[in-house]
Amino acid sequence: MVDHAYEMLELLNREAPAAAFDEVVRKARESGLSGEDLVQLTRARDQSLGIRALFVRRQQREAGLAALVDTARDLTLPYDLDELLKVITRRARLLLGLDMAWVSFDDLEEGCSRVRSADGHASALTIGFAIPLTGGGVGRRAAEGSAPFWSADYMNDASFHHSPIIDEVVQAEGLHAVMAVPLRHAGASLGALYVADRNVRHFTPDEVSLMSSLADLATVAIEKARLLEQTRYEVEELEQDTSRALDSSTTARQLRETHGRLLDLVLQGVGLGSLAAEAVKGLDGTLVVRDAAGRTLACPAGEPPDLDEAEIRTVLLDAHTDRQPRSTSGGVWVASIAAGDEMLGTLVLTPREPASYLQVQLLALTAQVTAVVLLMEQGMAAAEGHMRDEFFQDLLRGTSLSPVQIAEQSRRLALNLDEPHVIVIARPEGGVQGRVAAWAASYANRHHGLKSVDGDGVVLLLPGTEAGAIARAASKELTEVLGRPVTAGSAGPVDNPSDVARMRQEARRCLDAVTALTGAGSTASPEELGFLGVLLSEKPNIDRFISDTIGPVLDYDDQQYTELIRTMEAYFASANSPSRAAESLHVHPNTVSRRLERITEILGEDWQKPTQALQVQLALQLQRTRQALSPGRRTTAPRHTIG
Repeated sequence: MVDHAYEMLELLNREAPAAAFDEVVRKARESGLSGEDLVQLTRARDQSLGIRALFVRRQQREAGLAALVDTARDLTLPYDLDELLKVITRRARLLLGLDMAWVSFDDLEEGCSRVRSADGHASALTIGFAIPLTGGGVGRRAAEGSAPFWSADYMNDASFHHSPIIDEVVQAEGLHAVMAVPLRHAGASLGALYVADRNVRHFTPDEVSLMSSLADLATVAIEKARLLEQTRYEVEELEQDTSRALDSSTTARQLRETHGRLLDLVLQGVGLGSLAAEAVKGLDGTLVVRDAAGRTLACPAGEPPDLDEAEIRTVLLDAHTDRQPRSTSGGVWVASIAAGDEMLGTLVLTPREPASYLQVQLLALTAQVTAVVLLMEQGMAAAEGHMRDEFFQDLLRGTSLSPVQIAEQSRRLALNLDEPHVIVIARPEGGVQGRVAAWAASYANRHHGLKSVDGDGVVLLLPGTEAGAIARAASKELTEVLGRPVTAGSAGPVDNPSDVARMRQEARRCLDAVTALTGAGSTASPEELGFLGVLLSEKPNIDRFISDTIGPVLDYDDQQYTELIRTMEAYFASANSPSRAAESLHVHPNTVSRRLERITEILGEDWQKPTQALQVQLALQLQRTRQALSPGRRTTAPRHTIG
């Protein structure tokens, strides 16, 4: 039996075919092995075949991942859009060894999705073929679920609504297995990537995952190609304008030459440092390239001195909204490096002399070219902002994800939601506009948090424990950026992502309360609202309210064996009369006066003012109730009396 077991291991080591393991069992049976030994040998064969199958699956997965890496490398090459789509469809077909692949783009005006590229088709599916958006099929199911959808035998599958037009194509091409993977960017649907086989085929989870990853890479590559085409088109337009207006100008020639050099550098795949060094030659000043969080990525001539960062952030929002460079009051020019609505970074130009029109146009072009480089370097990073927004929206709605899934998603997005975070809802006068949304994205990025637009305000999830202080900082910066009042409500901290939805509601109640009480431009957290915050909270923290209001006096009584709490109760009960309080306490009025002075030293001068006095009386009442319900809690009864 031991020899046969070793023989199984040797077969595994040689990667022998499955029949070789059955042969060992057959020979052992013929040699007279029987009973329990034969049962053990059969079990060893089954375990060995399972291990062999596991190795085979891992090899297939490794081969698929290697092919995906090659595809990703191939997609980074500078193609025009039509050539890129040909590469995508060819790679999609070969990735799983299928018969056919095609890509369609949504045409919302026409109400259809048009085929832009196909590979492996016979004749029925042609470029420009229109597929109705509402006609059914696997593509419609994939778009509705924002996830891949497949059918092993399309024509015989009744689990979804069929489209007659698509059915004709499937029959004409002789297809059976069909999979559709949605192409999405920045929350919008671009179209779908389809793969199909002329045999009945069940796609494995690994194959579906590979196609989903390919679709994500294809989306980034498509956006990169579109941006590159747009850049080339704008370069051509600008070259024509400058040629007509400044044909004989040295500056115009320098601009055209710089355009060409920048594009050549992009096509050669250089880094940001080389690109910025080349661009600054035509810009005649100091150029700083920053990422979305404000960190410097490249600065060929060194950081310029005395930059007003607050004004730069304000001007950047206008530049991003208008897609044109904007100037600060000091003559510093700011341009947004953007891909769609996603802000990838910032260009900050400090010219030696007041910037000319041509320099401004070159700065805008440099920003676009830099966006292409960032997309090429970051790969799928352009989609991360959208993924973070969707993840935060899920948390705000009350996520159905398990803690393990939340932790994995947080890790992928470089978030640490195990640390305390607070919720801030900021509501600017005039509502949310483009500048507000752009500011929220930048602020959340800089503070390693999340953002979402919520009706008339923006919601921020920011790391920290002091909800009030964090809300004031955010409100102050947004007020400076907009030049108009911003009201903010906050709640937290929370260290459990499942509590984010509840904290959002609590912050919203604080926002509404502070708006009603003090008007626009104020901030508040439950702790800062005192007893009103206790009422607004879904889970009132009575102990925290008592501790914040009269805790120092309770501690003083415990440590010094005094009767300050009892004196406060008697003082309020006697309508703030020290003499009547002294009568009820059976002490001299001077003793009451000294105790009141000591209370003022502990709580501050405002404890007897109406608003604060109301909170103090409420805290005293809650403390008495707490003692009556829980005799074991801290009591104010002294061991002996000290004035």
